[in-house]
Amino acid sequence: MSKPTVLFVCIHNAGRSQMAAGYLRHLAGDRVEVLSAGSTPAASVNPVAVQAMAEEGIDIAAEQPKILTTQAVQTSDVVITMGCGDTCPFYPGKRYEDWVLDDPAGQGIEAVRPIRDEIRRRIEALLAELLPAA
Repeated sequence: MSKPTVLFVCIHNAGRSQMAAGYLRHLAGDRVEVLSAGSTPAASVNPVAVQAMAEEGIDIAAEQPKILTTQAVQTSDVVITMGCGDTCPFYPGKRYEDWVLDDPAGQGIEAVRPIRDEIRRRIEALLAELLPAA
């Protein structure tokens, strides 16, 4: 079986999708291909999201927000959207999930930690589905 590819999409690709991608890379290692993108990417990753992930021992400081391409969606098995609504492209035959999460933009670390922890819970559940224990 080939590696599943998971794409995380939010508007700016600066907070939620970067934290989700960071967790999935960290927890799945090379067993899952991880992509993230935004419909209107920010100039850089949210520094508070970087800080929140660093507390978990995960470094996302070097990540750059990327523009969402149709190719990224087409190559993905699972597309997880986070509050991008109608701007997220839809292709038949893909598994879509919409994760309703607060936007960490402009929030302090106290507000971002619970978002991060909720993302981790969802990533762990997703991983259990994608890679059932042998």
